[in-house]
Amino acid sequence: MTEQTQQQSTAGKKARVVTLAEAKEILSKVDPEKADQIQKRTLDYLSKFSKIEPDKARKIRTALVEHAGLTLEEATELTNIMPKSQEELRVFTAGWRKLIPTATVEKIIKILTE
Repeated sequence: MTEQTQQQSTAGKKARVVTLAEAKEILSKVDPEKADQIQKRTLDYLSKFSKIEPDKARKIRTALVEHAGLTLEEATELTNIMPKSQEELRVFTAGWRKLIPTATVEKIIKILTE
């Protein structure tokens, strides 16, 4: 595909951040007979690694943004990973280069485990 054709095919499309569960939901709608190799491999990966249902993923991500003050990207990352302890959560938040208070970490774990 030429660069110009590629630009035309993506023109007008908005990029959005989605969880693994939401990506699986989107790709599941593609006809397997018409899916290309990348779509098939991605769907296989998502089937193995998405841990929750799409509706629950959306609710968790929204709660993390609204109640824990996380960005959409941060909330999506945690929704994909679903850490179960403060220690596990701190491993991921350390990469964000911002200090998250213990009270917020506890709130995040509560949201993720409900």
